[in-house]
Amino acid sequence: MTRIDAKFAELKAAGKKAFVSYVMAGDPDFDTSLEIVKGLPAAGVDVIELGLPFTDPMADGPTIQLAGQRALDGGMTLERTLEIARRFRETDDTTPIVLMGYYNPIYNRGVDQFLIDAKEAGIDGLIVVDLPPEEDDELCIPASKAGMNFIRLATPTTDDKRLPKVLENTSGFVYYVSITGITGAAAAKPSDVAPEVARIKASTDLPIIVGFGIRTPDAARDIAAVADGTVVGSAIVKLIEEKQPVADILAYVKSLADGAHSA
Repeated sequence: MTRIDAKFAELKAAGKKAFVSYVMAGDPDFDTSLEIVKGLPAAGVDVIELGLPFTDPMADGPTIQLAGQRALDGGMTLERTLEIARRFRETDDTTPIVLMGYYNPIYNRGVDQFLIDAKEAGIDGLIVVDLPPEEDDELCIPASKAGMNFIRLATPTTDDKRLPKVLENTSGFVYYVSITGITGAAAAKPSDVAPEVARIKASTDLPIIVGFGIRTPDAARDIAAVADGTVVGSAIVKLIEEKQPVADILAYVKSLADGAHSA
């Protein structure tokens, strides 16, 4: 059982929904990023998604693209991203970390070496947005064998024919993208999300976590109410871009987490 599996089992036993937060590793700089990541659990975050900066983040909207560019400009690398996880693990051995990004940096390191390094750093799961299920032999299956969850995205365009393929080797949870398009776009609507979550749940026992288009505590509550939890990324990253104090960023995260947990 991974930390992700354990966390969702704990939440289910408590009758609670999950709150997942995304931040880009190294944004705006290594030390500030580490301070934010270390503060997330106390702000109510159940699972941390740690963005791996990449030069061509095709699935991300402008906010997260800019975050990745700031991180890269500051010298952020895959190795330094794993170092954030290592430093986090010095004081927190229970909060799950999901590394989210693109395949190219992983491929360049070599899958076998990457999995050894990621596992040693305390990474529990992977979301690699540009590796479709047809490429599961590349990373998904090796990651599972290494004891890591491989989390897949489902979208409004994932029809009933495609869904079984998407779910085939997925573990940990399913990340349902509530709207079509890029991150940080339109607002998510519970009335649209609820039937889609129900449709996916008919095919899997995995928790369904909904992301994209969630910016307020009320929205986090309303979306979590029709799923197993919610994830917020762009709205948090926007505050980092605006150079808000870390305490204010974490206070905002806590308001979102409180919203999700009240569902």
